[in-house]
Order: sequence, then structure tokens, then C-alpha cells
Amino acid sequence: MATIELRVPDIGDFKDVEVIELLVKPGDAVKTEQSLLTVESDKASMEIPSSG
Repeated sequence: MATIELRVPDIGDFKDVEVIELLVKPGDAVKTEQSLLTVESDKASMEIPSSG
């Protein structure tokens, strides 16, 4: 299985966020800007897209 680095956009003054949902499965084809996962902080949740 390949390891891929994801860059998480700045969502404020939070050092740690929790991954609350994975939106793709192993083996899925992923398009540019497709949402990969959802992260959550104390104040907000955000979908993290693939990079281009």
C-alpha cells in the first residue's frame, strides 16, 4: 500500500484535529479536488480534498 502525504488547510488555531470520516476506500480512483476525508476540531468540521 502506498503512503501519500496530505496537506491539511489551515482551519484556525488548532494543533490537533480528528479524522471523523474517510470518504474513499482502498483501491478507489481519486480525481483532483475530490474530498478524501472529513476532519473535525472543537469548532468546525472540514472535508479535505486531494491535491492537483
